Amino acid sequence: MRRFKKLFLFFALIFSFSVLNFSFVGAPYSYQIALLKYNGGGDWYANLETSLPNLVKFCNAQIKTNINPEQAIVDAGSVELFNYPFIHMTGHGNVIFSNQEAENLRNYLIAGGFLHVSDNYGMDKFIRPQLKKIFPELDLVELPFTHPIYHQKFDFNSGLPKIHEHDNSAPKGFGLIYKGRLVCFYDFECDLGDGWESTEIHNDSEEGRTKALKMGANIISYAFMGFDKK
Repeated sequence: MRRFKKLFLFFALIFSFSVLNFSFVGAPYSYQIALLKYNGGGDWYANLETSLPNLVKFCNAQIKTNINPEQAIVDAGSVELFNYPFIHMTGHGNVIFSNQEAENLRNYLIAGGFLHVSDNYGMDKFIRPQLKKIFPELDLVELPFTHPIYHQKFDFNSGLPKIHEHDNSAPKGFGLIYKGRLVCFYDFECDLGDGWESTEIHNDSEEGRTKALKMGANIISYAFMGFDKK
């Protein structure tokens, strides 16, 4: 029964991903993305109010996606994870995935899902061992500036934009690559999620916010359409 359930979820996810660029008959939106809720005491809700909704609004306008703007939240261990082709994760502190949650996330990513992790500062030492728990055989690798994720509709020839300053370090983009496919993108020393927030949240400049939203749109575009530059 458990094996059948996994196969059912796998094929359901593949089917849903195959129609991402088409509107469902009678439905106003083609798909929805979600914020990942996790255990460990870290603030998974750090950018809960405006971050993802602003990114969705920007993507729908600028790269012609048809994403539901309603905020969605999904637990790491829930079967509902498979309803969303793109999962965003952020926070400042501790992250713990149970064995069941790690297996669920692994199955989701192998089946075609995409995880974007945005370090909100202080998350790095916690998220790395948890990603290793999901894919013990993989290491996070820094992506070169020539990687297609930096060159979708918007070009970032020097990699990630710097949104917030913390340790006077350059922003870096890391990835988990499973059988040739980037399944997880991790922005470090960047704060993309903060950059998507409305102006009044962090008082970021419009220039900085626009850069963050453009990079976010690139990640969405890459996750849904792979190597094609739009």
